[in-house]
Amino acid sequence: MGVFHELTDAVAADCEAMRDLLAALVAIPTENPPATGYLPCVALLESTLTALGFQYERIDIASPADAPRAAVRAWIGDRGPALCFHGHYDVVPAMSAEQFVPRIEGDTVFGRGSSDMKSGLVAMLFAAKALRTAGVAVRRRLDLWFVPDEETGGAYGSAALAASGRLGTDCIGMLLPEPTSGVVWNANRGAITLEVSVKGRAAHVALQHQGTNAVERALPLLTRLVDFKRELEATSGSILLVGGRVDAGTNFNVVPAECNFTIDRRTNPDEDFDVEKRRLFEILDAARAGGVDLEVRTIQEGRPSATPRDAVLADALAESVTAIAGEAPVFEICPGLLEIRFYAERGVPALAYGPGILAVSHGPSEFVKLSRMVDCAKIYALTAARMLGADLTDSLERATHG
Repeated sequence: MGVFHELTDAVAADCEAMRDLLAALVAIPTENPPATGYLPCVALLESTLTALGFQYERIDIASPADAPRAAVRAWIGDRGPALCFHGHYDVVPAMSAEQFVPRIEGDTVFGRGSSDMKSGLVAMLFAAKALRTAGVAVRRRLDLWFVPDEETGGAYGSAALAASGRLGTDCIGMLLPEPTSGVVWNANRGAITLEVSVKGRAAHVALQHQGTNAVERALPLLTRLVDFKRELEATSGSILLVGGRVDAGTNFNVVPAECNFTIDRRTNPDEDFDVEKRRLFEILDAARAGGVDLEVRTIQEGRPSATPRDAVLADALAESVTAIAGEAPVFEICPGLLEIRFYAERGVPALAYGPGILAVSHGPSEFVKLSRMVDCAKIYALTAARMLGADLTDSLERATHG
């Protein structure tokens, strides 16, 4: 039996264990925000890694005392450079507590995080296990990263790890199991997400002339931002969302002393990120210079990134997807921000491909197909074998196409 079948059979033998681990992970409410419930998930990951015989380390990340963050890195092989499987365990807030009660119906698991992206974590873990079970002698190292805080930009997660030099060094590639709906994301848009607070002065409605209406102050700025959005759509086709979140005032009969709104600017990889950031802030600075009292808080900032389709990792992943799914995957730009950027900005090829479906992620009926999770684990295992065991490439080719 060739390496191809040994790896895929090893994954298939673990399908029930994969289902059970996914259900256990979904049951832990790792909501972000508030990011206060991470540690039970970290403990489950650590106990699972121990039970499966993996070497691992826990990396505590400097963070607020009431919301401690930690990443977990596990590995097989002793020497680098490494191929990295990298995934986040935080989830967006649930719409009801029932989303943390995993429901299994046939081939489908429902629950918050099932698609984005706890099924991806399970797939990458059992792919690594399959490499050991099949006895694939890796020439390099496979690192598994389980990180927090992706859903709010990674300040206390991957951004902190990258700033400390932990990510993207001594690395030949990175795979991210985001819910890509069957395609490969080899690029992502940049993001500049801001919260703007326009200040006014409160007063009783009957004495509104004694106050300063923050909403009225904000309107010309909002109009200018909407005009800028239309300019961008007409010239570059890139994205600006004004007012994804808006709030103002305290009651109907009080002049609002504050008007808060968000701005979410998504840049294309071919745009100059620094130029686009400056253009956005020039609008805010002009409003301030015109007498508008405002404050700006950066919620997240991330640069666009791209990995060429002809990268070795891209070929290895495409061949593995074709072998399991029966057809070659499409390569696309992700519509949002991705943690591939922390590797790509260091010159490391980085791709996203996962079992989930983007359209149901973050939604009220989030789900994942168990068969897709198992298939992705097979794809990850084959990709890792191609990348880490150069002496196995020919036998894999024969097994895949024979």
